[in-house]
Amino acid sequence: MTMTKRPNILLITTDQWPGHLLGIAGHPVVQTPTLDELARNGVRFSNAHSECPICVPARRTLMTGASPRAHGDRVYDDSLKMPADTMAAAFRAAGYQTQAVGKLHVWPQRDRIGFDDVQLDEEGRAQYGVIDDYEIFLGDRGRPGQQFDHGMSTDGYVWRPWHLPEDLHVTNWATQQMIRQIKRRDPQRPGFWYLSYRHPHPPLVPLQSYLDMYRDMDMGEPVGDDWGQATGDLPYVVASKRKRGEKYSPRQIADIRRAFYALCTQIDHQIRLVIGTLREEMLLDNTIVLFTSDHGDMLGDHGLWAKSLFYQPSVNIPMILLGRRNDPVIGTGVVEDRLVTLADVMPTLLDLAGVPAPDTMDGRSMLTAPAREVVHGEFGENANATRMIRDQRWKLVYYPVGNVCQLFDMEMDPQETRDLAHLPECAAILDRLSGELVRHLYGGDLDWVTDGRLTGLPNREAGPRLNRDLSSQRGQHWPPQLHSDMPQILNSA
Repeated sequence: MTMTKRPNILLITTDQWPGHLLGIAGHPVVQTPTLDELARNGVRFSNAHSECPICVPARRTLMTGASPRAHGDRVYDDSLKMPADTMAAAFRAAGYQTQAVGKLHVWPQRDRIGFDDVQLDEEGRAQYGVIDDYEIFLGDRGRPGQQFDHGMSTDGYVWRPWHLPEDLHVTNWATQQMIRQIKRRDPQRPGFWYLSYRHPHPPLVPLQSYLDMYRDMDMGEPVGDDWGQATGDLPYVVASKRKRGEKYSPRQIADIRRAFYALCTQIDHQIRLVIGTLREEMLLDNTIVLFTSDHGDMLGDHGLWAKSLFYQPSVNIPMILLGRRNDPVIGTGVVEDRLVTLADVMPTLLDLAGVPAPDTMDGRSMLTAPAREVVHGEFGENANATRMIRDQRWKLVYYPVGNVCQLFDMEMDPQETRDLAHLPECAAILDRLSGELVRHLYGGDLDWVTDGRLTGLPNREAGPRLNRDLSSQRGQHWPPQLHSDMPQILNSA
């Protein structure tokens, strides 16, 4: 097979897109016609998981094919350098031209992590000493430092329409940059193109035209649960995070979802331009497309917001794989319920392209390797730690503070409304999954175990969630912000 006959790879990721927010997944409100069509022509993995559902660790897993245990971050270490054996490096070593556009979220910010070139969007993290390419673009268009003049924050749920002309929106910018990279390709070499949209992650600033699409639609009610009633108390982490959303009325929650869905649909429509470019450049029939997200967002379900939790809106992610025309391996219109993770993306794409895989991966091909029996999830350490063990039917979520287990039957209760951990008839299932979780623990987690059983940490009371810093609120970036040691704020209300 000549180099020009090898498949091109287009990997598209978003930030904070829950797996159920797809029309083809049965969501009654969100409009995703492009992704729905890709799924109809390929395979949608309905049980895809982010092993550590927060930005930096999730992106390390995606780009290395390695679990958090293997790559070394489960706490959001934004100053940890990416390992050398990345997906981009593997494709580049195999003769691919490798281009990335959008959010990488790596350290240092201009580390190309194996790509030939990166057109970078870092959500205005100028405090680390780098002005990214999107900021430079705004300056070139006479709008230097104005991307955050809308006043919305990068971790908050206050929203408003986009404040600049439509063509200056970061979603549209990323699309146009990727189109330009495809058009500027070397025709003698296959391409590995990585398009990384920063939304629907806050700031919630969709175009007015996309807000209007949802103006008269009922956003539905957040998913409730029996957790407090069933157990008499909530785990410390859950109780603490629920305090974040106590300030939102039902009307405000509906408006937040409307803005979030609008950002999703804007991305969906922009993907059409990239697919159209591949078609007109006569590349689409020989291009494999994979769409996913680093993690999801609770969006008010169970009274919770954002990520870093192991309930479905946070941990379940979209995973759609479109093969080359008449691809016999991927198939057409397939819904696959096997357990898959972000670590499986790299081995899957390398497998499809016939590219040698580094032995640093512990992910597995979603198409040719045996299916996973369990998925282990981990986020945080000490008091904020949460762990998960999930098999095909059952999910155990573990909170070491207070030594609290929650058990969900994902077949009968996919929205996790009933915690079954306290039921005598589920004791054997709980014991089996607890033992499985213990076998996956390492490092400081082993302090939660006594004589082979989970004993956890002392309980504590959740305090108020105040928000003096306005959830990582950015300022005006002209003149450019000087370098500082201000950390990214993760635990704001």
